Amino acid sequence: MKRCFGTPGIASGLVLRIFQCLFASASIAVMASSSGFSSATSFCYLIAAMGLQVLWSFGLACLDIHALRVKKDLQSQILLSLVVVGDWVTAILALAASSSSAGVMVLLERDTKYCKLDPLLSCNMFQISIAFAFIAWFLLAISSHTVFWLLASLS
Repeated sequence: MKRCFGTPGIASGLVLRIFQCLFASASIAVMASSSGFSSATSFCYLIAAMGLQVLWSFGLACLDIHALRVKKDLQSQILLSLVVVGDWVTAILALAASSSSAGVMVLLERDTKYCKLDPLLSCNMFQISIAFAFIAWFLLAISSHTVFWLLASLS
């Protein structure tokens, strides 16, 4: 079986999962440290979705570390099916949260100019957090695509 970038159980898969976890954690940290994030439900949803992504990516990174240490092949059909389903669910939630938060930011920044009217809102911090969330989602999309095609090639 050809091993491509992001395959579970190899070093590139571990690096991809670590970066997913780091960017999702950065998104949570920036959003939670900004003032006024609880004013929009989509920002709270972003924190929840990124929290799920942190847990999922950290768990799979631990699985990759274990596989690398004991030199175990993780290319079984059952395990890859579980990873594909988990990746897709997490990716859909992360994309929905990132997109809805970006929509609220457009509303606050451009449409209503509410960010200029209320100096207590940390609109720049919101935008940074949303950017981190989109990067985390993009990395998750890469790994879910890779694992999906790996699973399809095993069938």
